[in-house]
Amino acid sequence: MSDYHSFDPAQGHGLPRDPIKAIIAPRPIGWISSLGKTGSANLAPYSYFNMFSLKPPILIFGSEGRKDTLANVTHSGAFVFNLATRELAEQMNQSSGAYPPGIDEFDAAGLGKLASQTSAVPRVAGAAASMECRVLEVRQLHDLDGQPIGSHLVIGQVTRVHIRADLLVDGLFDIVRAGTIARCGYRGDYIEATETFELLRPSLG
Repeated sequence: MSDYHSFDPAQGHGLPRDPIKAIIAPRPIGWISSLGKTGSANLAPYSYFNMFSLKPPILIFGSEGRKDTLANVTHSGAFVFNLATRELAEQMNQSSGAYPPGIDEFDAAGLGKLASQTSAVPRVAGAAASMECRVLEVRQLHDLDGQPIGSHLVIGQVTRVHIRADLLVDGLFDIVRAGTIARCGYRGDYIEATETFELLRPSLG
């Protein structure tokens, strides 16, 4: 008997729920604010999200299906990443609802707005940190057969960073004090940063 449960994703996993998102976890949450063509604000969390470059800082998030956020960032060329934390977890979750186009998720979640400095896209008032971004590329993904699938990557470069001053400890952003949360495997599973540990890269010289 094998020590592993192995499967081809195209053929099905044979388990009660798909385990892939539980394995690739915890995942940072890209809480993305954007503006529609009519100027209405949109706010939605994306767990297919991360940073892929530091100099310059470049953020990427993935959208399954053509959601309002995807249409907005394609049109406006801008978005804001807002850090999801335990303090605003309920509001973040509320903003994930399938609202009709034109509904302001800031209002639906009871959140205030702060003005950005490099675009008209608002950021979440009270967020531990936010990053204003300009869109570099929106790319539709393709499978191994070269066929387009219903997922898109949005790639943006950070143009302005905002950090709540009370979360800087000796000049360092404290993710434990901030209560940063991340998406885990199955329905409704999240994790909060409650401690960190340090491992320094080995010196081989």
